Amino acid sequence: MTKPYYRPLVAVGDLTWDVLAKPDHPLLPGGDTTGRVQLAGGGSSANLAVWAARVGYPTAFVGKVGRDRFGAFAVEELEAERVTPHVIWSETRPTGVILVFIDASGERSNLTSQGADFDLLPDELPRAILKSAGHVHTTAWSLFTDPPRQAAIKAAQIAKKAGATVSFDPGSYQMILQLGPRRFRQILHELPIDFLFPNLEEGRALTGATDPDEVLEALVELYPDATVSLKLGPKGALIAEKGRIIRLEATADVAVDATGAGDAFGGAFLGHYLRSRDVEAAGKLAVQVAGWVVARFGARGRVDADLEQRLRVHGVNPPWA
Repeated sequence: MTKPYYRPLVAVGDLTWDVLAKPDHPLLPGGDTTGRVQLAGGGSSANLAVWAARVGYPTAFVGKVGRDRFGAFAVEELEAERVTPHVIWSETRPTGVILVFIDASGERSNLTSQGADFDLLPDELPRAILKSAGHVHTTAWSLFTDPPRQAAIKAAQIAKKAGATVSFDPGSYQMILQLGPRRFRQILHELPIDFLFPNLEEGRALTGATDPDEVLEALVELYPDATVSLKLGPKGALIAEKGRIIRLEATADVAVDATGAGDAFGGAFLGHYLRSRDVEAAGKLAVQVAGWVVARFGARGRVDADLEQRLRVHGVNPPWA
């Protein structure tokens, strides 16, 4: 039987190298302690691409990296995850690096360098790839400064004009507040958003509301044509789609490291939805995948039997099996 053809999901934006650090004890000024430190490929858009591919959807990535060892390693990791890279190699700026501090509860705080991913220009975009996409995803990390703002907006507009849908992750509540919520919302008017993936803090920064239901209602008013998935961490998620609200409970996983959990949610959701066109089923899978990520170290933990089981229960045959 011939397999159905799906136009690929193309993630546009940041491909970086993560330095994950989780100390065993509080860090004191001038002191030393032990802990866990790990290097891994990262970047919000790249992470989402990996998880869309892990749930079996054809996926590509567009972005800029330095012509250095970190850039080469990061691209190799994407290829190993069945993500097709379309990267622009920078001769002048290094691959971006993100220092991720993880506390005892698993909550993460990021310190992000402005590497080659912040230097993507509109005329560097692979337009043929964007026109062939069924869906394009980008994040606020590509909007906070210009460049790469115009490149990210142009990528979404090119794909939308060719018939693709577009998703957006607001990325960082702190950066939204620093830029200013009003200015940030003005920038978003240039993006043709079909799917929005904020977490609660980002939703609060965007709307000024505090209660999750009120935040969701305000986001729907701001983006009435979009399916809004409000990620609530240990309280699950709320999804608004065409006038209905879907409430999803979180898994019982114990948090080890929250790095990349939101990206995993978005990637699993989109990968499942673009194939099934079932928002509720996609949301249920996304919650399971995000819970699996939170219970492990890093945004792209090594696949195991637990992950395979979670995918199969939700009708997804692991592409590596």
